[in-house]
Amino acid sequence: MATLKQVAAHAEVSVQTVSNALNAPHRLRPDTLERVNRSIELLNYRPNRNARSLRTSAVELIGYCVPNWPNQTHLVMDQFLHALCAAAERTGRHILLFTAPPGVDGMPTYDDLHARRLVDGFVLSQTETRDPRHGWLKDQDIPFVSFGRVWKETRQPGPWVDVDGAAGSELAVRHLYETGRRRIAFLGWPKSSGLGEDRIGGWRAGCKSLGLPTTGLAVRCREDSIEEGARATASLLDSGPEIDGIVALSDILALGALRELTRRGRIPGREIGVTGFDDSPLAEVVSPGLTSFRQPMDQIAEELIAILTGPSAGEGRPAERLLQPELVIRGSSAPG
Repeated sequence: MATLKQVAAHAEVSVQTVSNALNAPHRLRPDTLERVNRSIELLNYRPNRNARSLRTSAVELIGYCVPNWPNQTHLVMDQFLHALCAAAERTGRHILLFTAPPGVDGMPTYDDLHARRLVDGFVLSQTETRDPRHGWLKDQDIPFVSFGRVWKETRQPGPWVDVDGAAGSELAVRHLYETGRRRIAFLGWPKSSGLGEDRIGGWRAGCKSLGLPTTGLAVRCREDSIEEGARATASLLDSGPEIDGIVALSDILALGALRELTRRGRIPGREIGVTGFDDSPLAEVVSPGLTSFRQPMDQIAEELIAILTGPSAGEGRPAERLLQPELVIRGSSAPG
């Protein structure tokens, strides 16, 4: 598909002139407008409406649906919400919080908020495999940006910012390997979770690159809870050759692993190294401190707001951003 810059080059005009032809044709001379429209038609250019700018919006409010995690604790979402509000305020905007049912049942809420001009666009999170919100918002020509990808989609239906969980899991394996671990297990989520599959893929890649075994060393937890992390760890300890490392998909599962190891009189960090993901507030207050990956929440929020409120995709800023997590090493992965 042609870009705005390609249309400008073909018509021998500036990018701003093409933008005026699309959004303010009265500003152009008739011959210039005709030349630009001819290039648009010849190149079959289609504006990326789902990534269009909110710079000219009147309401200056951005909608954000507060995630609903039944029976689960997600400590990092409070950090994310604070960072998102601060990033929006730096552009003179504010975040409007709301709740909505999951999946397609929540679409009337999004439609009502936008139709009544209560918000100009949306930031999405809690993305799931084939999340219906993205495609629906794109079809309705409503601006949005997503914290997280729509897993198993061959092409993402809109702009997004995400953290490279696969790279994080692979780095966790390498870190534990460097502390002397050679049988490194993985605590993950069900196969229905695209995020879970991404991170377990990183664990497998890390083990493969170092010649480490993976068979029988991955346990899929039914939910993201301390109890499930403890159960999965017990299963690993009871089912065959001794493990000496655990890469957990989240801090919550890792805390469950620490609890089970302590219950059995095993010394986390010294005997079995454990890593989590998210660097939640509990990671540094448990004993031993939990080695974890810190997501760059301030940068994530800045990128989300910049994509939503800045120039449209194709006019400068990438509409897809994959950021790297930071490994924070604590006592749970001390050398064995």
